[in-house]
Amino acid sequence: MMGTKSKGSQPRHQEAENKKLALKAFKKVGLLEDEDVKFMLKGSKLQKLKSRRWKKERRMKLQDDCLSIWCESKSKSKPPTFSVMDIREIQVGHQSMVMKKHGNSFSEKRCFTIVFTGSRSSLDLVAASDEEGRCWVRGLQKLRKKAETMSQREKIHHWIHEHLRNADENNDKKMSFEEVKSLLKMINIETDDEYAYQVFKQCDRSKTNKLEESEIEDFCKFLMQRPELEQIFSYYSGEDQILTVRELKKFLKEQKEIATDENAVLIIQKFELNDTAKKNLLFTQDGFMMYLLSAEGDIFNRDHDEVYQDMSQPLSHYFISTSHNTYLMEDQLGGPSSTEAYIRALLRGCRCVELDCWEGQNGEPIIYHGYTLTSKILFKDVITTIRDYAFTVSPYPVILSLENHCGKEQQTVMARHLKGILGNMLVTAPVDDKVLNELPSPEELKRKILIKGKKLKSGGSTAMQQEEATDECEEENVKNEKKNKKKLTRELSDLVIYCQSTHFQSFDQTWSRQVSHETSSFSETKAKRLIAENGFSFVVHNTLQLSKVYPLGSRVSSSNFNPQEMWNGGCQLVALNFQKPGMEMDLNKGKFRQNGRSGYILKPSFMRDRSVPFDPARPMEGSGLDRKQLIIDVITAQQLPKVNKDKKNSIVDPLVRVEIHGVPEDNATKKTKHIENNGFNPVWNESLSFTVSVPELTLIRFLVEDYDSSSSNDFIGQFTLPFTSVKEGYRHIHLLARDSAPLSPATLFVRVRIKSV
Repeated sequence: MMGTKSKGSQPRHQEAENKKLALKAFKKVGLLEDEDVKFMLKGSKLQKLKSRRWKKERRMKLQDDCLSIWCESKSKSKPPTFSVMDIREIQVGHQSMVMKKHGNSFSEKRCFTIVFTGSRSSLDLVAASDEEGRCWVRGLQKLRKKAETMSQREKIHHWIHEHLRNADENNDKKMSFEEVKSLLKMINIETDDEYAYQVFKQCDRSKTNKLEESEIEDFCKFLMQRPELEQIFSYYSGEDQILTVRELKKFLKEQKEIATDENAVLIIQKFELNDTAKKNLLFTQDGFMMYLLSAEGDIFNRDHDEVYQDMSQPLSHYFISTSHNTYLMEDQLGGPSSTEAYIRALLRGCRCVELDCWEGQNGEPIIYHGYTLTSKILFKDVITTIRDYAFTVSPYPVILSLENHCGKEQQTVMARHLKGILGNMLVTAPVDDKVLNELPSPEELKRKILIKGKKLKSGGSTAMQQEEATDECEEENVKNEKKNKKKLTRELSDLVIYCQSTHFQSFDQTWSRQVSHETSSFSETKAKRLIAENGFSFVVHNTLQLSKVYPLGSRVSSSNFNPQEMWNGGCQLVALNFQKPGMEMDLNKGKFRQNGRSGYILKPSFMRDRSVPFDPARPMEGSGLDRKQLIIDVITAQQLPKVNKDKKNSIVDPLVRVEIHGVPEDNATKKTKHIENNGFNPVWNESLSFTVSVPELTLIRFLVEDYDSSSSNDFIGQFTLPFTSVKEGYRHIHLLARDSAPLSPATLFVRVRIKSV
């Protein structure tokens, strides 16, 4: 398999050589003459801000691979470099909370913030001049754009070359046999010395006992070989080892893709590397591999990257991505509160965020976890942040779930901030003055913000009921609350239109009153009990009203419950601690990965039609039951990361676990055997089979672990997606880290088959 030239991939030797190699890399990505990137290569000193007093000078420099930034750091817990591919966005000026509070003494043109994917903290930086600030911002934006267009093969090549650079201990741009052995361990391969030496001598054409530039490229090509893809190609191409349009159509048909002449020709024109073959409408092995490594070979249906569902139905007909105690960055008792937590949640598609509002100093309400040592942030700062980020990734409505513990004066301030800061975004009256007999749709509420909270009954002010306070606070806190019942003001009450917080009495009462704009909150234990005892009634209840489910107060570490159980009951607002990684958040991210990451997922028809008796514990024909056999052939993995990076000789023993999450009878887990000492290209060729009864509610989680015989296995990576978004055939799965950041270029390669039972 032919390799590709990497983006600035050769080892460093000296400053002049660095510049030469970097310019070669820039030429590859089309930035040879770009002045901003040249400036970044030289590097510069910036100020890193954390607080009013914490302002430290740090040097930052683009590495010669064009994809890594070295940032001087005194912290031993963080790597000194980060990848351009890990950047979520570049904020210019005083946009972040740190910049708003502590950057005012600097020109906005000098200030910028690097926001990362996953859990890595943002970098707030101040350049030495306006022009240097512009250079860094423009350069980073250009490099991000170029990185996004890289193919999977280019990412793999770059990854290998990064390790090559690290393995070249004496920086002579050559690889000795000892350095090659070191490289193999770095990339997670354990092999005997005899085999490693055989490969080394095969590439050492110069007979110098060192691999030089072209020989290193040959070695990289060897590492990038994919025998399993070559085997698939050979099967479909026959003796001549080339695919005609007809043969490619046969492959596409088995992949459940569009198997027409037009589509086959389109694929050849897009992925074939050989101009002669392309001209003659033939597909070589290289082109075929490029196709399987592309986004079109991904297990996730790319059509679901766009909004593809009907968005014109009532809000109660959708699952809505929801965050619990959104302001918290860590645990529930003593961790920091931050507007950054709202930014992270909203950028992950969250559409319902929580604000616990308390009396603050100087007449300004604050947000924090009451009766704990969590830090406090201003209500108005949170509302400003929500305004700025509410519709960055999704145009559909955001719900602000207010937990109001303020007196009348500060409630008035809250109402003033909500109206003044949010302006026309805030819903203050029924849409088109319609009668409130049915909730409006996400489409009708595009770019609108709703308030969820208590509402006065017609007739004047009354003591606030303690429905949510009783549910969502610990018992001792509830006693404190009841001693000091607050009066709800008309100004705040009038902002609650569609999500009126109401204590749940019974399903019978819901239907006797038929009030769509009331919303009830349930603890996880209460919701589980209702689903177990009367699942059908709960599902029907949720066709009319919104239901919010939240974690128990005893989850002080910010752990989460399994959201799948609540979705099975039709609950829309299943609130999770977004800051806590784990299986529960993997399921949440996987579920809301579809429908364009809009934060709204249309429920299956049997959960929207009140005449259909769907019970998650007992699905029946005509009401959700649609049995399928899911067969997953786990074939290989590629470029898995080390679990213990501090130990040079530590190499993973990977296994793959496939989990099915759905209605109770569908829940299942199966796993492969573990492969010893190979995280680079382990081969399993194992088949795992499952029966799924309600596929429209099912999530599939692929989990890769490092096997340990004496303790629990270590997490390597995972990917979760809805059953309905799975593409059949031979597919790559791009793994995610524990905090959901991409583990590029780590992948699984599988074959998926789905049969009706």
